[in-house]
Amino acid sequence: MNEEQSIQMALDRLAEYQAQQEELRLRKQDLIDSVLTAEIKQQIFDIEAECRPGEEECAARLQETEAAVRAAVLAVGKSVKGAHLQAVLMKGRVSWDTKAIDGYAMNHTELFTFRTEGKPSVSIRRV
Repeated sequence: MNEEQSIQMALDRLAEYQAQQEELRLRKQDLIDSVLTAEIKQQIFDIEAECRPGEEECAARLQETEAAVRAAVLAVGKSVKGAHLQAVLMKGRVSWDTKAIDGYAMNHTELFTFRTEGKPSVSIRRV
């Protein structure tokens, strides 16, 4: 078995464990639902309905205030610290056309002294 096949097998095991975890979560929820009476379920529904407008209003205020803070920090051009939160201004990300620069550097090899390359990373995604 080659290295790639070994990784494929590990990915398949990982997917199996994720499926088992989801199955356990669903089973747990089914067990919880089985002990809740119709009266308790209705009470929970009523509580959620009663709280929803306040939660939605709070979420809207959070979103509006966060947008205002971001705009204000951009306008003043520096980070600002509050008692509990800090808005950190970050410089814009610089990017280059790597393919074009690498092609240019082939004829100007001194440019390679300014080049650094980060470590590779791995992201696991659903297929």
